Amino acid sequence: MTITEKIKNFDDVLNYHNIQKEDFEKKVEDLTADEKAYQQIKLIASALNEGWVPDWKDYDQWKYYPWFDMDESSSPGRFSFYCSDDLGSLSTVGSRLCFKSRELCRYAAETFLEIYREFFTIK
Repeated sequence: MTITEKIKNFDDVLNYHNIQKEDFEKKVEDLTADEKAYQQIKLIASALNEGWVPDWKDYDQWKYYPWFDMDESSSPGRFSFYCSDDLGSLSTVGSRLCFKSRELCRYAAETFLEIYREFFTIK
């Protein structure tokens, strides 16, 4: 069974990390929505990457992060997954938030779009 078959929602992410939902909610209860979303995205990336950690000294190792479209032509709420991209050692994305493959990156962005929306947008 692949990791994308195991991880279908955030409860699955918590189960992957052996974290009780109540414990996670207590941990983030005083955080703003974007701070909570950041905690969620870190756990999502960690679960989907299955222990893989990017080596930022390795210029040949590809690292992927999701790119979102926020123009008027995108989905309701003006926020949708656009593409994934690889990056070199100069990065505009945190190490904890990148993925080891384009497929995992796309899966994370599409499956957890609402969590990414909370992280990236101001309401």
